[in-house]
Amino acid sequence: MEGVLVRKIKKNCVFCGANSGKDVAFVNAAFHLGEVLGKRKIDLVYGGGKLGLMGCVSTAVAQHERQVLGIIPSAFTVNNLVGETCGKEIKVATMQERLVMMMELSDAFIALPGGFGTLEELFQMISWAQLNIHNKPIGVLNINGFFNGLLSFVDHAVKQEFITPRARKILISATTADELVDKLQAFRFESDPALSKLKWSPSSSQKEKLDLTLRL
Repeated sequence: MEGVLVRKIKKNCVFCGANSGKDVAFVNAAFHLGEVLGKRKIDLVYGGGKLGLMGCVSTAVAQHERQVLGIIPSAFTVNNLVGETCGKEIKVATMQERLVMMMELSDAFIALPGGFGTLEELFQMISWAQLNIHNKPIGVLNINGFFNGLLSFVDHAVKQEFITPRARKILISATTADELVDKLQAFRFESDPALSKLKWSPSSSQKEKLDLTLRL
């Protein structure tokens, strides 16, 4: 990465499934991602609990003596629904509050294979970057082609002129954890000239409950 300005990532948020998936490669990749983050001295922010891939990546990060923070809706903690969080836990009232806190506390975002919840988190973070709410890098770890269909769809949306080429650059992808973290560190945000004029005041977001669900 000689000659490339490297972004400092201290805390990485990982979105992933509360299931392990059909292919054992998903579990192995989740553990490996946690190892890579740990070795690079990067702390983890995630959705809490110990189920599925979420448990794999959080356990691996903790084993490398890095901080793990689980942000979890209180509803999930009833009857120990998702298991014990590996590290510190913050309880929130809503799913939206959870995602906002993840955005605020993280320097970058990685999505592993998962279901609707993982996809919602991924695209919500992408749309917020497009709206200039944050300028943090976002990537998917494309294990065994899991995200091939999604990436093809996004490229199709670009061809149909629903997503701009500039906005397409927000979503990074790689097939290995090391490559993906390198790409996140090298990411340079390109704001849309029109959308860069939007001003998102932290005070108004707290006082007026700014609606961050807007998607373009």
